[in-house]
Amino acid sequence: MIVEGPVMKFGDKIDTDIIIPARHLKYTDPQYLAQHAMEPIDPEFYKKASKGVIIVAGKVFGMGSSREQAAIALKAAGVKAIIAESFARIFYRNCINNGLPVVVLPKAKDEIKEGDNVKVNVETGEIIVGNRVLKGRGISGMALEILKSGGLMDYIKSIK
Repeated sequence: MIVEGPVMKFGDKIDTDIIIPARHLKYTDPQYLAQHAMEPIDPEFYKKASKGVIIVAGKVFGMGSSREQAAIALKAAGVKAIIAESFARIFYRNCINNGLPVVVLPKAKDEIKEGDNVKVNVETGEIIVGNRVLKGRGISGMALEILKSGGLMDYIKSIK
């Protein structure tokens, strides 16, 4: 499973209230949520991400509340994958369950620049940036099958 696109960078400890502020959680439409993704730190995020981007971030991306809407909002906004130095455990799994690839890459913030075009092999964790190949932690097993199916619900439907 390969995804590619331009990079949008964020720092450490981006919590789920930044990813999708709580005041928007009464709505369930993914497109509505997408329009408010990352709004507190980048009000133009939806417009920028709609072209299809890869987020690169630092440590514990997705910390805080375990709201599933955070992964839904990012995917609906146009995020193709997230590369981070580390993820909050529940957010990481919410991404997989919603069909949004996540790759752990130590020193991601140092290795990849804003605007770089990257190609991510989700299975192997290899990330190509220009002529460099970076080695992250890929996804395998059932988590990979869920991703390839488009998310947990589609995976469950496929095994009937």
